[in-house]
Amino acid sequence: MSTTENAIASAEAHSAHTYHPLPVVVATAEGAWMTDVEGRRYLDMLAGYSALNFGHANRRLIDAAKAQLERVTLTSRAFHHDRFAEFCTQLADLCGMEMVLPMNTGAEAVETAVKTARKWGYRVKGVPDGMAKIIVASDNFHGRTTTIISFSTDHEARADFGPYTPGFEIVPYGDLTAMRAAMTENTVAVLLEPIQGEAGVLVPPPGYLPGVRELTRERNVLFIADEIQSGLGRTGKTFACEHEGVVPDMYVLGKALGGGIVPVSAVVSSAAVLGVYRPGEHGSTFGGNPLACAVALEVIAMLRTGEFQQRATELGDHLHQELGLLVGVGAVQTVRGRGLWAGVDIDPGHGTGREISEKLMDRRVLVKDTHGSTIRIAPPLVISKEDLDWGLEQLREVLRG
Repeated sequence: MSTTENAIASAEAHSAHTYHPLPVVVATAEGAWMTDVEGRRYLDMLAGYSALNFGHANRRLIDAAKAQLERVTLTSRAFHHDRFAEFCTQLADLCGMEMVLPMNTGAEAVETAVKTARKWGYRVKGVPDGMAKIIVASDNFHGRTTTIISFSTDHEARADFGPYTPGFEIVPYGDLTAMRAAMTENTVAVLLEPIQGEAGVLVPPPGYLPGVRELTRERNVLFIADEIQSGLGRTGKTFACEHEGVVPDMYVLGKALGGGIVPVSAVVSSAAVLGVYRPGEHGSTFGGNPLACAVALEVIAMLRTGEFQQRATELGDHLHQELGLLVGVGAVQTVRGRGLWAGVDIDPGHGTGREISEKLMDRRVLVKDTHGSTIRIAPPLVISKEDLDWGLEQLREVLRG
């Protein structure tokens, strides 16, 4: 067997089959390109589901990580360290908020947001103990913990993991009337993705997010924006909510915050919300560690330049213009998205999303399918226009085939 075949066979034999990866084994990567164990180069058009917004092996981020590795990497929150206060201050300022609660993974941050909203509901809003409700949207994806899959409508993510955690009301995404009808005096929060990623890069109808913001203010309910995939430059703004002029009560961040180097996530909100916590009520051994803070501080500094948001806007406009030319003339049924982020629905008669992804892999372009007939395109924001055009040409050739 080849090196690739041996690696895949070993992974299949010794790791749980929670993913169905494409049959490529990456060995090195830089910028928007990855090289496999056989020396073949591939254009990365997925960017780790937006964890690699700044590309592979970004020099600024690597240097920041290396410098911190020589100093201190972990203290736990039992002690202060000299990068923590700066990280919290800078991230809060980037978000226009006051306080930060750092964690590691996106799912941890969502769990933290759920706990925060409930505690705020009991201590501040005055909801009776054990009665707090959070409204979420159908087709959501916020992670895979037991609590989070309890309010998922994805059968694969949810099946065989019960009993499920109560306290959630699911309404159709984009439907303000349904959300209003679901609200009660015990509703403490609305948790939404400003653009639904795993569902196929679904952009809500114009006015939906402002409507949610108005409704939550009217009913004294927290608006929690899960910007784990959509945030930090991906859509052409620092946060996807900005496209609608909306500022939520709480941001949930992850993925790109760690620069593709270490897992970093955070809940960012006001002192009135995150101030409900007291020592011992929540925490994480690795959350806010020195290495994570050092890398995330460099991410924040890079975002402050506006360079990456501008690239996502300009290249995103080009991406959607080119993809739009494919709609209705061949295998592409619909294209959605914003910035350097697109969901492309394939006519099932031309193949499944998986089959299209495999054909693109054969042409040295890496994307990933979702929900059967959809492929997601989300290249690193550092991709060149020439490389983006080359990747799109491979897609055109596959769809013609």
